[in-house]
Amino acid sequence: MEKTKITLQATVKAPIEKVWDYWNEPEHIKKWNSASPDWHTPKSENDLRAGGRFTARMEAKDGSFGFDFGGIYDEVTAHQYISYTMDDGRKTNITFTSDGGNETKVVETFEAESQNPVEMQQGGWQAILDNFKKYTEEN
Repeated sequence: MEKTKITLQATVKAPIEKVWDYWNEPEHIKKWNSASPDWHTPKSENDLRAGGRFTARMEAKDGSFGFDFGGIYDEVTAHQYISYTMDDGRKTNITFTSDGGNETKVVETFEAESQNPVEMQQGGWQAILDNFKKYTEEN
């Protein structure tokens, strides 16, 4: 059965090297990886290479709920492309495209899961991407 794919994008006003670093370095991931202000990522690990593993602990700030989001990288091309397989088997790919200056377009496509409505998943992932854009542009 063909899985539903959801694509999101953002244009970040920052050079591709900064966008790449902020996207992939755990100390930055912990600062932007949340869909709303009442959530946070207190722990992040990232072995950015094909076959490498990543995990981010996502939790409600009030401690009421949390989960580990993780997977294994399938392909990594520095400053250009990342693909990974999530722990539940779904695939994600992300492209990073520079305008040659101070703007970088990030396009992320992921396979939807079946427990939540597609619109909810798209909204949550887009909120995280928007948070990444805001954090990267302000720091």
